[in-house]
Amino acid sequence: MHRRDKTNYYLDLAETVSQRCTCLRRHYGAVIVKNDEVISTGYVGAPRGRKNCTDIGKCVRVERNIPRGERYELCRSVHAEANAIISAPRDKMIDATLYLVGKEVSTGDYVKNAVCCSMCKRMVINAGIARVIVRDDHDRFREIDVQDWIINDESIEGVFGY
Repeated sequence: MHRRDKTNYYLDLAETVSQRCTCLRRHYGAVIVKNDEVISTGYVGAPRGRKNCTDIGKCVRVERNIPRGERYELCRSVHAEANAIISAPRDKMIDATLYLVGKEVSTGDYVKNAVCCSMCKRMVINAGIARVIVRDDHDRFREIDVQDWIINDESIEGVFGY
């Protein structure tokens, strides 16, 4: 019997969490882990008390043909990473790892080159999370050092001539 490595184990948990998603486009799940202990989980869904896209049967971003990575302010949902951060005590997130899995609803394929959006990157930075591990396929993943997001600040690219 083959024992699953620890990284894929946590990514498998994030993938299971993603099954609670209510987004019509992509299902994302996030798990925050520190010292080999699950601190928090999150999935994509509307704020508590509001109707989800699955409840109303439509997505504004789909209706307007908005590409991935653009116009998130039109989305009804809170992202998986944000929901996991909201549900975790800050002291437990310092130097923790966030595991992230995204799957396309239409095909069931893993989201190609999945990464946190710019808003979620800022939340991950402020939460004190040290690493983000993103699943590329069932067994492969990428590890992102959050310090790279701090150093390579995409929010100032182009603003100051970079």
